[in-house]
Amino acid sequence: MAQEWNPERYARNAAFVPELGRALVDLLAPQNGERILDLGCGRGELSREIARRGARVVGVDSSAAMVEAARREGIDARQVDGYDLPFHGEFEAVFSNAALHWMKRDPDAVIRGVHRALVPNGRFVGELGGAGNVAEIRAALRAEVAARGLDPERVDPWFFPTAEEYRARLEFGGFVVDELDLFPRVTPLPTGIDGWLETFAAPYFLALPAEERPTARARVIERLLPTRCDARGNWTADYVRLRFRAHRGS
Repeated sequence: MAQEWNPERYARNAAFVPELGRALVDLLAPQNGERILDLGCGRGELSREIARRGARVVGVDSSAAMVEAARREGIDARQVDGYDLPFHGEFEAVFSNAALHWMKRDPDAVIRGVHRALVPNGRFVGELGGAGNVAEIRAALRAEVAARGLDPERVDPWFFPTAEEYRARLEFGGFVVDELDLFPRVTPLPTGIDGWLETFAAPYFLALPAEERPTARARVIERLLPTRCDARGNWTADYVRLRFRAHRGS
């Protein structure tokens, strides 16, 4: 089942994603007048930050609702399939925050499309979930759908590569990797685990009959309560991020 994206829900439950992504904009170091593609732009918060630093930004996203939200904020946003980017030598840089791990079906096609989109020596700067990302949350979700007779691998929507795997994919795709780091980042959830599941885990619950979804969600929360919620009721997610900067080889 496809992931559902709702701009208002995202703003309510996941404002921490673009906020934490501002450090990635620093790594991108956009220059005045550069043309930069924001791959998986969402509501356009970081597109606006890149534009504020003087670059000309095009945002692309697979979600029509997110694209419309970004356009309302003044972003040149377009609904585009990340597996089939239509650009050829148009950008000095491609930027992507918290989007590449949703492109599970063919990550190499995404990398090839980024390579095509860049000018020679153009840079590719991104951050995605890496190996071990949301491991406890993912295990609870997979256990619940497995208990209901579904194959978790078929339901799971995420691509969380190791550092070694993603480096190899980038190099195979024609990139020189300048830096690549895998690091843990325990992340507070402002609306708790329920808000996180509502925003990011739709494929697991949509795979179930409608009448089973509330019980399944409650059981997932019950599994996570001992380790992801503290005595004051504050929830965290066990994030692990893979951040990289690479450039297109000549």
